Amino acid sequence: MRVLFSEHLVLNLYLLGGYVKPDLQNSFLLMFMRMLLVVPLMASLAFKLYPSAFIELRELFVRQHRNVLIQAFSCGVLMFVYIALLYIAIGLIPTGIATTLFFIYPVFTALLSWKFFGQRPTFFRWLVIGIILLGCVLVIPKYSGNHSNNTILFGILASISAGVVYAFYNVIAQKCLEKFHPVPFTWISFACTLILSGISLLFWPVSTAQLDWTPVWIGSIFSGLVSFIGHTLNNLGIRMIGATTASIIGSSSPALTAIVAWGAINETLNLTQIMGISVVTFGIALLSGESFFKSLKIRKYGD
Repeated sequence: MRVLFSEHLVLNLYLLGGYVKPDLQNSFLLMFMRMLLVVPLMASLAFKLYPSAFIELRELFVRQHRNVLIQAFSCGVLMFVYIALLYIAIGLIPTGIATTLFFIYPVFTALLSWKFFGQRPTFFRWLVIGIILLGCVLVIPKYSGNHSNNTILFGILASISAGVVYAFYNVIAQKCLEKFHPVPFTWISFACTLILSGISLLFWPVSTAQLDWTPVWIGSIFSGLVSFIGHTLNNLGIRMIGATTASIIGSSSPALTAIVAWGAINETLNLTQIMGISVVTFGIALLSGESFFKSLKIRKYGD
């Protein structure tokens, strides 16, 4: 996505990128093109993994399940919003930083769970929240001659806002998944994103005359495939090693994103930002592993 928004020397071999401007309309366009591939692929996989998915989808429109239907579609709207904001952030600030700031969402998820579900954060969670916030402060980019202050500020606000919206998505999803299977739920979220991005393009059309469609389509298809493979492998991982262990491994995402961005497109970070990414990754790993630590404690005292 970063290459689509700005020109980079990819793998130190090819000068590619800068095909679209990092604005809201182009975020809608790239999202729509990506979901055109992902939604059918997810549908084909969903009904194989969970044969009852179609029955559950049909039952959503029964009056007794109206609340679940509203929650599922609300999550689809929130997914559309946070992806659009994250695309803008990736276009404006380095990829590793945008991803790391987005991963502030566990902080807001914990606070929202306290607000709506009465799940008061433990001392351990408050400690982890502090660690994540410290890392986010360290990773915030300073002004440089290559970017205007407004560009950096908009990128920071977009990535943090994406994390806040994703936190709302998580909280509503938690409630919805108590009565709805995750496979059709995920497909609804993707389908809503496809529909909403298409509708948004009708109201805020992109000037297509200057677009180089070939690389944009290639990038969108590649992005869609990676998204599809990522969700599939994550679901398989949860099935094989459990959600807690999978989430601990998934907490390496900010660090891995920064490493891939450095290796693929030569995005460099200063020492303070590297420390910030490391601190956020460590904090997310601790938060993800809280239930794992609790189970070890229970097992120890049980023995």
